[in-house]
Amino acid sequence: MITIDDIRTAADLLKGQILRTPAINSPELSKLTGADVYLKLENQQITGSFKTRGSYVRMAALSDAERKAGVIAASAGNHAQGVGYHAERLRIPATIYMPANTPFTKVARTEALGAKVILKGESVAESRVLAVKAAEAEGKAFIHPYDDPHVIAGQGTATLEFLEDVPDMDAVIVPIGGGGLAAGCCIAARAHNPDLEIIGAQADAYPSMFQAFKGEPPHGSGATIADGIAVKEPGDVTTPILKEHMPTVEVINEALIERAVQIMVDVQRLIVEGSGAVPLAVLLDQPERFKGRKVGLIVSGGNIDSRLLSSVMMRGLVREGRLAKLRISLIDMPGALAAVAGIIGNKGGNIVDVLHQRMFRDVPVKEADVDIAIETIDAGHVREIIEALEADGFGNRLLSDTRI
Repeated sequence: MITIDDIRTAADLLKGQILRTPAINSPELSKLTGADVYLKLENQQITGSFKTRGSYVRMAALSDAERKAGVIAASAGNHAQGVGYHAERLRIPATIYMPANTPFTKVARTEALGAKVILKGESVAESRVLAVKAAEAEGKAFIHPYDDPHVIAGQGTATLEFLEDVPDMDAVIVPIGGGGLAAGCCIAARAHNPDLEIIGAQADAYPSMFQAFKGEPPHGSGATIADGIAVKEPGDVTTPILKEHMPTVEVINEALIERAVQIMVDVQRLIVEGSGAVPLAVLLDQPERFKGRKVGLIVSGGNIDSRLLSSVMMRGLVREGRLAKLRISLIDMPGALAAVAGIIGNKGGNIVDVLHQRMFRDVPVKEADVDIAIETIDAGHVREIIEALEADGFGNRLLSDTRI
C-alpha cells in the first residue's frame, strides 16, 4: 500500500535532483473557461516531463549490486528520457527498448542522455514485453513506467508540491495513461483534503482506465496527439488506487485535445504536448461543471514534435477563421488576378500563397481557377472578403484544405 508518507519520503529524495516546477494562476485561461485556473508546469521539468520524478525514486531504491548490473526500460518518449537522464547521473548502465518505428529524434535524444537504445517491437507494449524478458535474462532491474510503488510515490510529489503552493483548490484534473501520475495525485490529494475532487482525463483513442472503471476489457488503437497517455492496458497497481479515490474519468476527443494544445500556445504561451493539454480539454468540454471553482490542471509534459505543433497551430488558425483558402474563378486575361488581389487587399486580407490553375480539364480553356490562401482577422472577415469578390463578379468557394 502506498501512503502519503511514501510520497513525502520521495519528495525528500528528489530535493536537488529535479526542478520544483512552478504552480501559476492563469488569468487568461480563467477568463476563457469561467473557472479560476491554476497550472502545475511539469512541462518545465528536467527532460520536459513529470516522468523524471518516478524514475529517480525507483532507481534511488536500487541496491549497489543492482546499480552495477544496470537497468532496462521500455518507452518511446518521456519515460525513456527520465530513466536515461538519472541513469547517467547515477552512473547506472541503462538500456531502453523502443518500438522499431520510433522517430529518430526521440532515439537521438535518449542516446544523448547516455542510454543504449534497442529498437525492437511494433509498439511500446511489444517493446515492454521484450524489455522485461531481457531484464530477467540479464539479471537487470526493469524500471516500469507506471506500475511500481516507487514510481507512483515519485509522481505523487508533483501534486504534493501543487497543493503546497495552491492549498485551497476545489478540483484537480490529471491525465491518465497507465495511471502512475494519477495514482500519486489521488494519494497526495486525499491526504491534503478528502473533499478535493480529482478528475482523470483520457484520450478517446485509448480509454483504458475509463473502460476498467466500467468493468469492460481495456482496449485502444489508432493515432492520437496525446501519445504520452496512449496506453492500452492500465496498471495492476494503479487501477485499484484510482477506483478507490477517483470518482470519474473523462474521455476527450482528438479535436478538443488539439484545440487545447493550440490554446496553451496562443493564450498561455506554453509549449505543451497532447497528454499535457488533456486536463485543459476537460475544462473546455465542461465549462459549467467548473464555473467559479478553483481548478488545478497538471500540465504533465511539453515534449511535442515541432512539425506536429506547427500543424496544430496552422489548423487552429483555420478553425478560428484567421487563415482561409479560397478557390476563385476568373477569366484568363491580363489584370484579372491583380483585380482579385486588389479586392482582398482593400478588405484587409493578407495573401500568403497563390496557386494559379489553367490545365485541369474541368476548367474552361478561357478561364482559370486560382487558390489563394489569406490571413484574416476571423470568420466574419473571411465572409466580408467572399462577398466583396462575388459583388465584383468573381465566383469563389471556401476550401477546407488550407495547406500551403
